[in-house]
Amino acid sequence: MLFDTHVHLNADQFEEDVEVVIKRAQEAGVSRMVVVGFDRPTITRAMELIEKHKELYAAVGWHPVDAIDMKDKDLEWIEELAAHPKVVALGEMGLDYHWDKSPKDVQKDVFRRQIRLAKKVKLPIVIHNREATQDIVDILKEESAGEVGGIMHCFSGSAETALECVKMNFYISLGGPVTFKNAKKPKEVAEAVPLDKLLIETDCPYLAPHPYRGKRNEPAYVKLVAEEIAALKDLSYEEVADATMKNANTLFQLD
Repeated sequence: MLFDTHVHLNADQFEEDVEVVIKRAQEAGVSRMVVVGFDRPTITRAMELIEKHKELYAAVGWHPVDAIDMKDKDLEWIEELAAHPKVVALGEMGLDYHWDKSPKDVQKDVFRRQIRLAKKVKLPIVIHNREATQDIVDILKEESAGEVGGIMHCFSGSAETALECVKMNFYISLGGPVTFKNAKKPKEVAEAVPLDKLLIETDCPYLAPHPYRGKRNEPAYVKLVAEEIAALKDLSYEEVADATMKNANTLFQLD
């Protein structure tokens, strides 16, 4: 059984066939998924999906690109939703310096406020990082985010940074890029990070693994991520599937 720790089944790309996609995932051995909401519409849709499907859980938070749009009432709403038994994490949150919609200081403030909320409601956090690694590591340390821990989602940094994050009580989650032939860093990370600190994800509909690269990604393809990690670590597919399932259940406090 597999646990896809980061899906966007709440995205427009799945509007027409989400039920079929979920069924395909189950047939591929994916028994649990976390649907990630990061603004008002996607959080609302995530909550609708987890009410309907027993194998779906939710993470709720505010994306750094849209940090400038977040109001106090949005954070209060996220706090209310955190009490739902199937909301297992806060996020995705973090920093994104690729797009310039939200100024860096606004992103940092919204990030810090969400970490503090996670500590208050005692839920792990899901970290989005784009071109902002050092600032993210610094903020996680300054805010003592290791108290709740969480996931470095779709990790794209170096093996050294990955191990630094592991020391701070974070799991390293790998997605489709680890299967790309030219993806040196994710492969090094897969080899370096201990199996008991690894998670797998698709980030669907984005970042589809080889041989689906460039097409719409979906949870069924997380199996390809597990297979690649198994090959890189010289382990069986079953060992990676079992370990990443156990890791996710431990982090999200599920049976």
